[in-house]
Amino acid sequence: MRDPAAFRELSALLPGQVKADEPMALHTTWRIGGPADIFVEPAGLEELARAVTWVHRRGLPVYFIGNGSNLLVRDGGIRGVVVKIGRGLSWHRVGETTIVAGAGMGLGTLAALAQAGGIGGFEFSPGIPGTVGGAVVMNAGANGSCMADLVQEVLVMNRAGELERLPAASLQFGYRTSSLLGGSLVVVEVTCRGVKKDPASIAREMKRYLERRRATQPLSYPSAGSVFKNPPQHAAGWLIERAGCKGLREGDAQVSLVHANFIVNLGRATARDVESLIRQVQQRVYLQFGILLNLEVQILGEEEAG
Repeated sequence: MRDPAAFRELSALLPGQVKADEPMALHTTWRIGGPADIFVEPAGLEELARAVTWVHRRGLPVYFIGNGSNLLVRDGGIRGVVVKIGRGLSWHRVGETTIVAGAGMGLGTLAALAQAGGIGGFEFSPGIPGTVGGAVVMNAGANGSCMADLVQEVLVMNRAGELERLPAASLQFGYRTSSLLGGSLVVVEVTCRGVKKDPASIAREMKRYLERRRATQPLSYPSAGSVFKNPPQHAAGWLIERAGCKGLREGDAQVSLVHANFIVNLGRATARDVESLIRQVQQRVYLQFGILLNLEVQILGEEEAG
């Protein structure tokens, strides 16, 4: 703990919602990551506003995460404050063709609500392990669809704790990105619009996608999904496999034998192991194809001393 006074102050402001030196391995799907100095999981919108304004007044570094499904935290951990947008921000309202969802809701839950309500367009989403808010920020997608196809508007909070609604057209969605990525606004609610569709038909399509996912992705080990973005004209996994990287291993981190664009944690992998593999894969692909693979995952934190 680098700042005990700050921890005590925030803990008094948000009782039971603040932890010190919280291992980030508990909050990433890779199950990797050193401690966050201060970790906050707000119980609701008001508590989030308190945390955000306090951090802003204090001038501390702050990082917002969802399910940690697209995140590598270095072994030295994160200095400053990590705010997890989780269960406290997971409300929902279902209309005829719309779903309003709190940013902390899991995409699987959103997909289930859509299926039950006979709202099509969400069929691609149940196997993606992220939260609604994180999925919007990263424009998550699969099976030829993405969040940009669904989002109508988002409710965001600025560092002063003020709320604002932004239309989808202002979010500059791109391939695995949006204008929200790396910005100062926090997504707290998302309005998605689909189309009326037979619930049984939606269920069949979701089942087909999930079966394909189980057959083609290494779901037996912790991972962060696709590590690299697909460059134009190519699939990153194909390039990585052709460059001879499949099965490449560093410590307990391994380029998956099932899908080469996944790096899996075989048990005790460290962030240093994963980053070493990332560099090796990038180098081999570049030497063979002249293509530099760009990361889809986000990397936060400091390397472990020594």
